[in-house]
Amino acid sequence: MPPFLVNFAQLHQDFRLPEIESLATLEGIPLKYDPATYSNESPFVTVELPSVADAQRLVRRAILGPDRDIVELWAEATSLPDLLAKIKEMPEQSNLYKTCSFKFMVQAFGSTISQADQVALIERFAFMGCEGPINLKDPDVTFVYFEDYGNHAEKGAPTPENPQRVFFGRLIASGNRKLVTKYDLKKREYLGITSMDAELSLVMANQALARSGSLIFDPFVGTGSFLVTCSHFGAYTMGADIDGRQIRGKDSKSIASNTKQYGLAGWVLDNVVSDIAHHPWREQPLWDAIVADPPYGVRAGAKKIGHNPKIKPPATALKANGEPRYPQTIPYEMSDVIVDLIDFAAKFLVPGGRLVYWLPTVTDEYKPEDVPGHPLFRLIANSEQNFGKWARRLITMEKIRGPPVVDNTGRRVAEGSYAPPSDPAHARFRERYFEKADGVRVVRTGED
Repeated sequence: MPPFLVNFAQLHQDFRLPEIESLATLEGIPLKYDPATYSNESPFVTVELPSVADAQRLVRRAILGPDRDIVELWAEATSLPDLLAKIKEMPEQSNLYKTCSFKFMVQAFGSTISQADQVALIERFAFMGCEGPINLKDPDVTFVYFEDYGNHAEKGAPTPENPQRVFFGRLIASGNRKLVTKYDLKKREYLGITSMDAELSLVMANQALARSGSLIFDPFVGTGSFLVTCSHFGAYTMGADIDGRQIRGKDSKSIASNTKQYGLAGWVLDNVVSDIAHHPWREQPLWDAIVADPPYGVRAGAKKIGHNPKIKPPATALKANGEPRYPQTIPYEMSDVIVDLIDFAAKFLVPGGRLVYWLPTVTDEYKPEDVPGHPLFRLIANSEQNFGKWARRLITMEKIRGPPVVDNTGRRVAEGSYAPPSDPAHARFRERYFEKADGVRVVRTGED
């Protein structure tokens, strides 16, 4: 398969490969690359794809990569003279575009190239003998030259005089980062304090393989950020939340007004008031994907429906004015939320369906085995967004087709899920979060 150079956005680096791999799965495109050649410190990675058409399909809805382009890679070297020598050995390649209108792009990572130096670099490729007219707006072909100086500035180190690597090729396609602007929270009518930003919501939609006709559910819907981004790609979406006020909104602003704002009313089906442990769904494989940002319990402790022994239950289900009473709620420990979420997904996802959710953790206490598993799932990706003392991880799991996977980790089984160690970094997250913020460690005595 021919090589292509992917130029990723240099942000959310831990999410870039999982997103591009998910898009390859979604499009049914064989994708090959050497993991040893990839680094979070560089935007470049070489991949192998069957064809140019497949490269275009791969990136047409990419959010994190490519930032600018995917390039049909003609040559790679450690210096410009070596690169030019390689290109001169393949005249048949440039002859294909000899009479086409064209333009050259010169870009650098980790450094800047002045306009005069860009022109000088372009002139080094004069031997290609391009006879067509120069067209800077809409050329038949765009040739791209990249210089990679490394990520020295972020480390406080001086930028090297010469690039570490150079690349040359033909521009094939660009990613779809314009969607980040379209769904920017600053432009959205209805927001909450926990509304997920557009960029990561779109990445989650790609991880969930949101596509035309798929059915996707958000069990902690809040203000509906995930419904919007998944429906953008043609999925039918539904949500649920224990707090009906979030769903209904206020002053004519609600989830419904957001879907109307983006013209998605035909794809966002409805929302219900329920929690993950008490819901109206008949147990059967139903959803193609479940996307979720479970309550971390930082701003307010997470809750679920249950009898609160400190409060006398009401005598009737209706208020005096005939309105229904909301059921009582009890605290919902973060680790229990995650186990219940995975068990819910095991019951209601179709085979091959995906669970994509955020897992908050204490950074210096996190261990890979903290992530709960399940015999019906395989882990697809575990990507960290680090905030210093705490982080959140985007966990992507896929429901397997066929018999359950046998647990070989020795971890105990709880409600079907492989429970993590007794004190994972997301357990008692609210307590741990404020411990880190205050610099005080609370010693537990075992008395709850």
